[in-house]
Amino acid sequence: MSQPTRADRRRQSRGGAAPPPRRDPMTIVYAAVGVAVVAVIAVFAVMNWQHRQAVVAAYATPTPGASPASSPIPLVDGQPVGKAYFTAKVQDMPKGGLGQPVDGITCGGMEYSTLHIHTHLALFYDGKQLQIPRLIGGAPSAQGGCLYWIHTHFPDGIIHVESPQLEAPEGGPFTLGMLFDIWGKSLGDTGAAGLNGPVVAYVNGTKYDGDLRQIPLRMGQQIVLEVGSPVVPPPAYILPADDLATPSP
Repeated sequence: MSQPTRADRRRQSRGGAAPPPRRDPMTIVYAAVGVAVVAVIAVFAVMNWQHRQAVVAAYATPTPGASPASSPIPLVDGQPVGKAYFTAKVQDMPKGGLGQPVDGITCGGMEYSTLHIHTHLALFYDGKQLQIPRLIGGAPSAQGGCLYWIHTHFPDGIIHVESPQLEAPEGGPFTLGMLFDIWGKSLGDTGAAGLNGPVVAYVNGTKYDGDLRQIPLRMGQQIVLEVGSPVVPPPAYILPADDLATPSP
């Protein structure tokens, strides 16, 4: 009987005659594709988190908080607040928004919803509250009619920010100064909206000592401007529930 050859003995040690397994040449490719997919998912997760954080920041009402000292006044959409004094007719605001960009804010043919927040503005002159006029930011004769991202609908003092982006064109929040620029009215320490006299400002019931033009327009923010004297205690308001709805981040 002939002796098994070396090849026969190798086959027997492997348990049969099958050749040794061969490594798939695509294994490295599969691994690289898997790593790339994981990396793409991670990038999208980070971008999604950053977007959520940006939404939270855009809708957050900054401190100081609302004053607990005064009984808040419920607001009703469309119900006038204060004495009629101004108008927002185009011919009455030649320095304001007439359809051209103002502070980088354009006048569009629709209301946007990427950022949709409501702030309340109350204006007092010599102790008497004046209405914030309706349709600030509306330019009916421009481009067949358009509306700025910052505007009012009614003389209730509710300021609408309805923007296609979360931040103002130059970055950061939309501000009270931008609203006054669109309105075509002055805003400073010695007068506001064409009313002359020292200006005292309150934000959410607390005296504000910074640049009036830089007061941010935030969800539920309550801004009170008092021009002249006497300076009366700033009222607090409750915005309608629908105006305080925020999107899920």
